[in-house]
Amino acid sequence: MNWEKIQIIDDAGQKVDAQAPVIVSASRSTDIPAFYADWFVNRWEKGYVRWKNPFNGVYSYASFVNTRAVVFWSKNPKPMLKHIDYLNKNIKNYYFQYSLNDYEKEGYEGNVPPLKNRIETFKILSKEIGKDKVIWRFDPLLLTDTIDVGELLNRVKNIGEQLNEYTEKLVFSYADIKVYTKVANNLKKEHIPYREFSPGDMVKFAEGLQELNKSWKLKLATCAEKEPLGKYGIEHNKCIDDDLMIQLFSQDKKLMDFLGVKEETQLSFFEPARKNLKDKGQRELCGCMISKDIGQYNTCPHECVYCYANTSKEIARENYRKFKENPTADTIVGT
Repeated sequence: MNWEKIQIIDDAGQKVDAQAPVIVSASRSTDIPAFYADWFVNRWEKGYVRWKNPFNGVYSYASFVNTRAVVFWSKNPKPMLKHIDYLNKNIKNYYFQYSLNDYEKEGYEGNVPPLKNRIETFKILSKEIGKDKVIWRFDPLLLTDTIDVGELLNRVKNIGEQLNEYTEKLVFSYADIKVYTKVANNLKKEHIPYREFSPGDMVKFAEGLQELNKSWKLKLATCAEKEPLGKYGIEHNKCIDDDLMIQLFSQDKKLMDFLGVKEETQLSFFEPARKNLKDKGQRELCGCMISKDIGQYNTCPHECVYCYANTSKEIARENYRKFKENPTADTIVGT
C-alpha cells in the first residue's frame, strides 16, 4: 500500500512532494519520546518531517495532514510527559509501546535511567493517559552465561508485580540474534556471552509466565515469534495494532474508515477490521499493520548492547551530537 501523495511547503519555503500517512510510528528506529520529544512536538506543529532512507540515503517527506493515530515506542518516555496535554489536544489517538527490561546489573542498556525510575515513569504515564494505552514490553529476553530462564522470570516477576495494575498487556520476544547481523556484531564487540533460545527454553519461559499471570491477569503476547504458545495463554502480537485502535479510537470515523470498519448504528457496535493492512515491509512473522516510521537508524543514545538499529555506539553518539546542534531541523539526522 502506498500513502496518499501531496505537496507541502518545507521550512525553506520550497514546494516539495510528500507522503501523507494515516498511521505514524515514532519509532522502531530510535527512541523519539526519550531523546526527541521536543523535536517531535515542533515537527508536528510544522506539519511534516524529512526522512532519510537508511538503504539508499535518499530523503523524502512525510506530512501529518492525514495522520489519525501515532504509536510511540520508548524505554524512557519521561521527557514526553510534559507534552501530554499537547498530545491530547492535537493528536488524540495515540498509545505507547513501553520497553521496560531489567538488565541493570549487567549494564546492557547503558544509558537508560535506573529501573526504579523507569517503573515510576510507567506508572505516571499510565495514570495520565490510561493503562490501556501503555503496553509493557520486556523486549528482548536475552540469555547469557549468568542469565538463564529462571533468572529472566524472576526479573519479569519483579517488574510485573509493580506494574500489573498500570497496564493491560505484556509483550515479549526471545532474542533472535542470528536473524540480525547488527545485533550479533554488537554483542560480540561487547563480549557478551549470549546464547540463542532453544524450543525448550521458550516453553519453560512461557510456562513460568503463565503461572505469574494467574494473579496479574494481563494479556500476554509475543512479538514476531514463530513458536505457538497459545496453550499458555500467549498470543501473537500486533504492535501497530488495528484491533487495539478500534477498541481505543472507535469515535474517529476517518480512522475507522481507513481500517475498513463498518458501523452498525442500530446495534451500536463496530465490526472487526476487514482490510488486510499488514505491513509487508516488516518481517514475515511481524503482525503489525502498515505505518510510516519517522525515526532514523544510528540515532539512539541508549547504547543497548543488543541494539538492531545502531551500527555502533560511536556512530549513534556522533549523530545525536549533530542533532543537538540543530534540534529544530526537519530531520533527526543529516542535512
